[in-house]
Amino acid sequence: MSAVTTVETPETVRAQVIAWRRHLHQHPELSFHEHNTSQFVADTLAAIGGLEITRPTPTSVMARLIGGAGPGPVLAMRADMDALPILEANTHEFVSQSPGVMHACGHDGHTSMLLGAVKVLVAQRDALRGEVRFLFQHAEELYPGGATQMIAAGVLDGVDLVIGAHLWLSLPFGQVATRTGALMASLNTFRITIQGEGGHAAIPQQTVDPIVIAAQVVTNLQHIVARNIDPLKSAVISVTQINGGTTTNVIPGVVELAGTVRTFDAKLRERIPVLMERLVAGVTAAHGARYQWTFEPGYDAVTNDAAANDLVRRAVVRALGESTLIDATPTMGAEDFSAYQQHVPGAFFFIGARNEARGIVHPHHHERFDLDERALDHGTRIFVAAAHEHLGIGDAR
Repeated sequence: MSAVTTVETPETVRAQVIAWRRHLHQHPELSFHEHNTSQFVADTLAAIGGLEITRPTPTSVMARLIGGAGPGPVLAMRADMDALPILEANTHEFVSQSPGVMHACGHDGHTSMLLGAVKVLVAQRDALRGEVRFLFQHAEELYPGGATQMIAAGVLDGVDLVIGAHLWLSLPFGQVATRTGALMASLNTFRITIQGEGGHAAIPQQTVDPIVIAAQVVTNLQHIVARNIDPLKSAVISVTQINGGTTTNVIPGVVELAGTVRTFDAKLRERIPVLMERLVAGVTAAHGARYQWTFEPGYDAVTNDAAANDLVRRAVVRALGESTLIDATPTMGAEDFSAYQQHVPGAFFFIGARNEARGIVHPHHHERFDLDERALDHGTRIFVAAAHEHLGIGDAR
C-alpha cells in the first residue's frame, strides 16, 4: 500500500463526489454486466491509494482500509453499482449515453458517496483502530442479486457490523431516516398458468375461458390480504402481468399471470403461498380448468439490528446534527442488503434526496428520476462518521 499524506475532508471531496456520480450516470450498466463501472471504481480506489483492493466477483470491488492505530473492530460499508433497463427522459447535461439503460434508482450516487468516504478515511488512516471494508456491489436490482455472490467470496469474513444507505426520493433533502427492526419487505415472485379450452369467441359455451377464470383469480387473490391475514400485519399481493389471447374473435386456451408478494413477517411469507395456491386450485377446478403454479422466494426482509442501527443514528447526529434524523417508515420495497444481515449485524438507512422546488420528485425506477446532489455530501459524511464512531477517532465534522 502506498503512503497517503493528503488531508481530505467531506468538504474537500464534495465536488469530486458529484463529478463521479455524473460520470457513472452517463455510463450505466445493467446487473451482472458492470464491467466498466467496476473497473472505474477499482481504478479510482487505486488512485486514492492506501488500500488493499480485490475483485470478489468479475463485476464487484472490495477495498480494505487497515487502521494505523492498531487492531480493532471491522466495519463494512456497502454501495450498489448497477443500473436499470430504462430509457432516460431527463435533459440535464449528464444524461445516460447508453440508450435504454439508466441509473434510475440512485446507485450512481451510492457508489460516489462511498468513494468520497474512502478518500476521506484513507487520509485519516493513522488515527483509525481496526478496519473499514468498502463493498462496491454489483446486481442489486436483479435476483438472485450480487450480495450473495460477494458473501460467498468472503467479503464478510471477520466483519463485526455492516451498514448501507439508499438515497430516497420519498424524503426531502435534509432528512435521514432509519429504524431498528423491519425496514424493507421480503421479495417473492409468483407465476400462474391457467389452462382452459379455447374456441370461437361467439360460441363461449364450447370453451373453458381462461380469461374469465384469470379475472376471478386476480380478484380473489386480494381477499387473502383482506380476509386471511391479521390486519395488524402487513402484506401485499400484486398481479403485475396478464398474458393471453391473440385476436378479438378467439378465446385462448391459456392465460399466464405473474406478480409479487411482499411482507415483513417470515411466517406470513410461508403461509401466503399456501393460501394462494389453495385459491387458484379452487377457482380453476370450479370452472373445469387446470393450473400450474410457481412461487419463488427472493430477497429476505431488511431487518435492522439494534446495535448496528444505533451506530447509524450516532453517525447521523455526529455528522449532520440531531434535527436531521427521523424514524423511518417501513416500505414494501425490497433490497438484497438483507443478505448481509443474515450473516452479520447490519443496518440500512435512507438519505433524503427530494427537492420539490427543483422538480426532483420522480420516484425510483422512473424515466425522469434524479437526485438533489447535495444528498451525496450527506452520505459521505455519515459513512465517515460511522467509521469514526466504530473505530474511534475525533470529531467527524
